[in-house]
Amino acid sequence: MNAFLLGILSSLATSALLLALSLLRAARPLWWLTAACSWFNGTGLHRVYRRQASAEQAMRHDLARAQWVKVMAGRGNILTRDTFAPLWSGDLSPASVQILLPDPDTPHESWLDRRSHDVARFDPGFTPDLLRDQVRANINYLAQAARAQRNIHLHRYNLPHTCRVIATDKAAYLTFYSDNAHGRNSPCLYARAPGLLYTIALQQFDTAWANSTEAPLTQHP
Repeated sequence: MNAFLLGILSSLATSALLLALSLLRAARPLWWLTAACSWFNGTGLHRVYRRQASAEQAMRHDLARAQWVKVMAGRGNILTRDTFAPLWSGDLSPASVQILLPDPDTPHESWLDRRSHDVARFDPGFTPDLLRDQVRANINYLAQAARAQRNIHLHRYNLPHTCRVIATDKAAYLTFYSDNAHGRNSPCLYARAPGLLYTIALQQFDTAWANSTEAPLTQHP
């Protein structure tokens, strides 16, 4: 009898453990656990997206409530997608939108070329000048999209490509670039203010902004 009860209890315990593990593999329960831990350690980390692209829906929600926006990207493709379209159309009008993109006109062997070299090692379609051309195309897009928006400022930087930062007054999305994957396939950290990670994201942006130059293509009427 005891052996029978022990067998049942063992099966129930195993089932409960498997259920708990399966729940933790799902996104939302894991986010709840992450947020709870961040409350104790002060990091402000609330979510971890396995791929940067998976954060875009939540990002749209944060942009809709933002008083200001700061973006530092290694290429800027997300700025041409639906996530940021309300900013360019004027449907959203935060007090300030600061955008940092790499300077595609720097001499060769710049930080942009180093990143391009890293990507070419795992992406055979990546030619030496492709990243420069893509950045130029995105700068031209923003110059056209922002031509009537006085709150949007575009700068160029020539600094190490270590991460992408998209921040508002409430939260920040932080993606650390690796040398063996595109940024869109890298994990994205979602941190809320106040917190250590949020502060680091703003420091990263502000340091790059202080060492950047205004893009001459941005013109206001």
